[in-house]
Amino acid sequence: MDVDSLRSVVFIVVISAMAVWELLACRRPLTLPRTGRWLGNLSLVALDTLLVRLLLPAGAVGASVWAADHGFGLLHVWQLPDAVTIVMAVVLLDLAIYLQHVMFHAVPVLWRLHMVHHADRDLDVSSGLRFHPLEILLSMLIKMGLVALLGAPLMAVIIFEIVLNGMAMFNHANVRLPLPLDRLLRLLVVTPDMHRVHHSVEVRETNSNFGFNLSIWDRLFGTYRARPAAGHADMCIGLMQFQQAPTWRLGWMLVLPFVGEIGQYPRRKRRREEV
Repeated sequence: MDVDSLRSVVFIVVISAMAVWELLACRRPLTLPRTGRWLGNLSLVALDTLLVRLLLPAGAVGASVWAADHGFGLLHVWQLPDAVTIVMAVVLLDLAIYLQHVMFHAVPVLWRLHMVHHADRDLDVSSGLRFHPLEILLSMLIKMGLVALLGAPLMAVIIFEIVLNGMAMFNHANVRLPLPLDRLLRLLVVTPDMHRVHHSVEVRETNSNFGFNLSIWDRLFGTYRARPAAGHADMCIGLMQFQQAPTWRLGWMLVLPFVGEIGQYPRRKRRREEV
């Protein structure tokens, strides 16, 4: 099975499993009809996938192959055992995604792109796939550069891509985990209850819990928040300025970065106003 087929199989299995889990044990009642939101979110995913395939067909895998062919990147210089190199590459790429996520909240022009993800007024497995095409393309370019600079081996890139995609769907899912299990899991990975805080309309909560996979980065860099102030059942999801907007429509999502109000959410903007 080739890499694309493997990723497709994992995607179908995870999104199907999460969707069934949401129906059987949802964490919060939805405020909008599921059908309209899923149609909009999945249409955006289809457009993202098409553009990446057309414009950056090799992606991170291609960057890894290029680095290996040219002996380029830190991990090629260090010449560590294969198993150690793979683990280091996966962990360092996860750290890079955390830092990239913080950057998209800190820089207003990048936040404009990232607003599309946060504007969803409900949170479920489809939200983990909802990103503006320009953000997807920019993120892929950043990822390709990081893979090349690290000299990340092909196996590490494949593992990371599959884990990142699967974990994004898992931690955005509207599923209920037993609280003792949630507390145990979030010592290592980001759980749905942990990441849901990040989608609160409250600015301080939006700018917390940036991790997608490993939870250590939020704890290490002081961006961890255990729970929303209003509680998971009563918290409001989305962005304050778009609570009455048709956030599920594909056309609305595509034009949002160019016409939408950024609000008080960008971290750098918020810090200037607090000084």
